[in-house]
Amino acid sequence: MTGEGTFCLVLHSHLPWLPHHGSWPVGEEWLYQAWAHSYLPVVDLLRRFAAEGRRDVLTLGVTPVLAAQLDDPYALRAFHEWLGHWQLRTVQAGTLWREDPLLRELAAAEYRTATRSLEDFETRWRHGFSPVLRSLVDSGVVELLGGPYAHPFQPLLQPRVRSFMLRGGLADTELRIGHRPAGIWAPECGYAPGMEEDYAAAGVRRFLVDGPSLHGDTAFARPVGSTDVLCFGRDLEVTYRVWSPRAGYPGHANYRDFHTWAHEVGLKPSRVTGKQVEPADKAPYDPALAADTLRAHVKDFVETVVSRLRELRSLHGREALVVAAYDTELFGHWWHEGPAWLEGVLRALPEAGVRVTTLQGAVSAGLVGAPVELPASSWGSGKDWRVWDGEQVADMVADNAALQQRLLALPRAETRDRVADWAVGEATMALSSDWAFMVTKDSAADYARRRAAVHTARFDELASLIGRGPLPPSVERWAREDNPFGQLDARQL
Repeated sequence: MTGEGTFCLVLHSHLPWLPHHGSWPVGEEWLYQAWAHSYLPVVDLLRRFAAEGRRDVLTLGVTPVLAAQLDDPYALRAFHEWLGHWQLRTVQAGTLWREDPLLRELAAAEYRTATRSLEDFETRWRHGFSPVLRSLVDSGVVELLGGPYAHPFQPLLQPRVRSFMLRGGLADTELRIGHRPAGIWAPECGYAPGMEEDYAAAGVRRFLVDGPSLHGDTAFARPVGSTDVLCFGRDLEVTYRVWSPRAGYPGHANYRDFHTWAHEVGLKPSRVTGKQVEPADKAPYDPALAADTLRAHVKDFVETVVSRLRELRSLHGREALVVAAYDTELFGHWWHEGPAWLEGVLRALPEAGVRVTTLQGAVSAGLVGAPVELPASSWGSGKDWRVWDGEQVADMVADNAALQQRLLALPRAETRDRVADWAVGEATMALSSDWAFMVTKDSAADYARRRAAVHTARFDELASLIGRGPLPPSVERWAREDNPFGQLDARQL
């Protein structure tokens, strides 16, 4: 190894709470697609790396709300059925596409993938994600990041609410995995000055920010303020090579098109072909063309990382760090070839002289710089708070501020009260950052507003019933079924 420098890949796994809420335009289908096409193959990759004896391969963030879904009995049963239906759809596709060689082979390949996925789920995932994830953490192949309950935009939370949600989220991960994360991918990379003190109090030692928060100086982890809590900045020059607001590898003409469906079988038969090409005019997907393109993109990314590390070494006079960070769902769900690209890069970088490790591994290697004062920031548009605190969502911000006041005014009980627990759980869901994001980005905005309003109304209904005896059966049913955090204790608020 020539010692070019250190590379950290960070994956962030998150979806809003979807079970029992199938009214979104894609409903629970969204969860099951990500589960089948991202979580299963990425876990399989990490399991194979662990079997090879590889350690500290990447840093993996799993939000508590996603972990709850992947452990949820309802979701496990429904996903098992979904996998079976996927397999049946591939059989139907093979019949409908038998006259076209490319499409016929695509249906056969999809059948093989669906069959493997079904077998993998039935043998390794029967008891949910937590046992699977714990094995990866125990093996040392990944460093696990946690986060607060329900993915809130933390800068807009009252200090007590913020502390409660952070401590509760970390405790939830510890309960499921047996490890309390020492690092987090803060929801939306949202930061307000002083939050490092919250992190230190909660035992968080490391967190991510977006590169512009550090004015692009992302070559080292840096203590924040007067604390020993370290921030790591995404290197956007490298990260955007793969996925940016405007371009990136997944949009190449030879890759499988995410948006074009053969609705009669529920499969995606086309390649991107061209950005201005109408779906009906797109060419059939050709795995050989995609594989050639993938090899070129692995090579390009490795060369980009090596070049960047050499540039940083020249600038700083010592070994430096590159952090590339993405949503896990990019690999397989959004980008069909993503898992294969991921494996190619993680194998090729060490061969090019780059140390591949975790955030903790980078700290252990001494890649820590001088303290910094961070500005208010996020990884959203403008790198400020406009997505979650802008004019389009001003009413939601006001509603959430009022909800927090009512939440903090709940009566304090000496003994645990499940109705209070359920009420607080509904409040955490109402405060999810996903709803404002979807409104600002005009992505199922009506659904997002409805979900925020439903959770707020449910909080108010449950709050009014605290200490008043048995719940009405209808309330008891949805309060029990739709609460993702069964261990949440309102007395900790």
